[in-house]
Amino acid sequence: MEAILELITSPAAWLALVTLIVMEVVLGIDNLIFISILSNKLPEDQRTRVRRIGISLALVLRIVLLSSLVWITKLTTPVFDLGISLPGEHGEPAMETAFSVRDLILIAGGLFLVWKATTEIHHNVDPEASGETLDKKGKAISGFGAAIVQILLLDMVFSIDSILTAVGMSDDLPVMVTAVVVAVGVMLFAADPLANFIARNPTVVMLALGFLLMIGAILIADGFGVHVPKGYVYCAMAFSAAVEALNIWARKARTGHGGPSDH
Repeated sequence: MEAILELITSPAAWLALVTLIVMEVVLGIDNLIFISILSNKLPEDQRTRVRRIGISLALVLRIVLLSSLVWITKLTTPVFDLGISLPGEHGEPAMETAFSVRDLILIAGGLFLVWKATTEIHHNVDPEASGETLDKKGKAISGFGAAIVQILLLDMVFSIDSILTAVGMSDDLPVMVTAVVVAVGVMLFAADPLANFIARNPTVVMLALGFLLMIGAILIADGFGVHVPKGYVYCAMAFSAAVEALNIWARKARTGHGGPSDH
């Protein structure tokens, strides 16, 4: 009890909490985009349900992982090494093949994201091509089950990345748990508005799929020891989103002033 009171009255703990919440919310955007795209392919009456289940699974996975911190830290220990290494500009390895369990999970998750984003892009470009697991013409039950399974797989990848970030930024378990719960709560609150916005603006779907493709490539690179600074990634995403926002604004302006959309 004294330890908890000490944390509550510690400015450093509050600063760590706020910083960690912001980081967890930012890291959760990738997860949320994926859930939004998958849920929008389901019948309308199932979308909110699958989003809530997907985000709840993310919370459960994060709490379980936080309760297994010793096991989590062991995930970064190399389990095998292919002996290949490319030196960087300053002599440090730019790429290495000493793979840990975390690396293998990131590579598998990245490959899954690249496959999923590529398949969805193809489906959007050529709507007549069928065969999708979540094809709109497919059965609702199999679509719902497939969505939950795919969300669970990606939740696991994003959760491990999220918890390793939390472990690296704080040593206090209550601070980490609070940050994770708040961040997932924000995801839960933002899920429906984000998914509805994507559904109303078809061009945003392609942008979001492009984000997933980029995130998948970065996960694979990270698994091979090539660390792309997250700041560059989120700046690129923010710039692309700003350009798309201008496009949406321009389309609405043309529609409102008797443009081609009125005829």
